[in-house]
Amino acid sequence: MKAWLTPLTLLAAILIGSALNCRAMETHTARWQEELRAVEQSAQREDWSGASSALSRSYDGWAARQTYLHIVAEHDAVDSADALYRRCAAFIAAQDGAELSSELAGLSHQLGLLAEMERFSIKNIL
Repeated sequence: MKAWLTPLTLLAAILIGSALNCRAMETHTARWQEELRAVEQSAQREDWSGASSALSRSYDGWAARQTYLHIVAEHDAVDSADALYRRCAAFIAAQDGAELSSELAGLSHQLGLLAEMERFSIKNIL
């Protein structure tokens, strides 16, 4: 019976670690998406300094998690989201609300994909 204890303990630890990672990714992406909604609302009011500040806060939170994200997520997905953040900043600087809205939608979707890649699902297992 002892021969099964180590593998089962290791398997349980991996499962718990995966569940915690899934929850952390969902929490982070939900927060970033909420911050992007604040950017969108500021831009709709044509409060460009507010939109810039909101995007900067969101990006700072994003940047603080870069090491973690590069460890647990696909690099292409993380790099794509980072590029979208930068494009959003450029559209805010240009005060282009239409293009900003489109890029924010793309960025929010990309962040959602990051969380989806970490969820427990048949699609992710197979």
